Amino acid sequence: MRKINCIIVDDEPLALDLVEGYVLKTPFLELKGKCLNAFEAMKILSEEKIELIFLDIQMPDMSGIAFSQTLSPNIKMIFTTAFKEYAFEGFKVNAVDYLLKPFNYQEFLKAANKAAERLSLKDEKDHPANFIFVKSEYKQLKINLDEVFYFEGLKDYIKIWIRTQEKPVLTLMSLKTLEKELPEKKFMRVHRSFIIALDKVESVERGQVIINKERITIADQYKNKFQSFIEVRSFN
Repeated sequence: MRKINCIIVDDEPLALDLVEGYVLKTPFLELKGKCLNAFEAMKILSEEKIELIFLDIQMPDMSGIAFSQTLSPNIKMIFTTAFKEYAFEGFKVNAVDYLLKPFNYQEFLKAANKAAERLSLKDEKDHPANFIFVKSEYKQLKINLDEVFYFEGLKDYIKIWIRTQEKPVLTLMSLKTLEKELPEKKFMRVHRSFIIALDKVESVERGQVIINKERITIADQYKNKFQSFIEVRSFN
């Protein structure tokens, strides 16, 4: 598990020290600062990339709830409070969890793990895996997406044309199912039977794309989307 940069914000020094001790004994947390108020936290946020905040709800000048509403949705929050009635307020601003003071390390770790899972899901969404596994000839084959020219649908099967192989990989799957698993920025469906790798397009001629010397027709229903892709990258 990768390190998660975090800070603690609480106007009570004893509470700060307690959470600091918990953070320091948690291997996947990296403490970047302790703050007595939201304004101290703002300074750290301007200097460091913070992903997780342990945030007290009741603080002078600016409450934890008010402060959380000024933050990027990419920053996860675990609220800490001595008052159970404030828990609902924390969930209204999409907090990962809340810890009711006084809380022990087991409760702290459970909330921290929940935040780590949320951040891991975000990582997967922002940086999807660059490979897939497909079943072919009674085994699971790893397909490097950077090596794919295009996918060709044939009824219930797909041919995967790959740069490093003369013959395509044949797998039992529908293009519709496959399309959901492919990164949108790298692949585009241009025909009922074809999904192409956009970076492998050599040229576009008369409603067809040329990839690896093969001509693939762009069907009418996909022309507008493909044309938009071309126009954004055209310089004349």
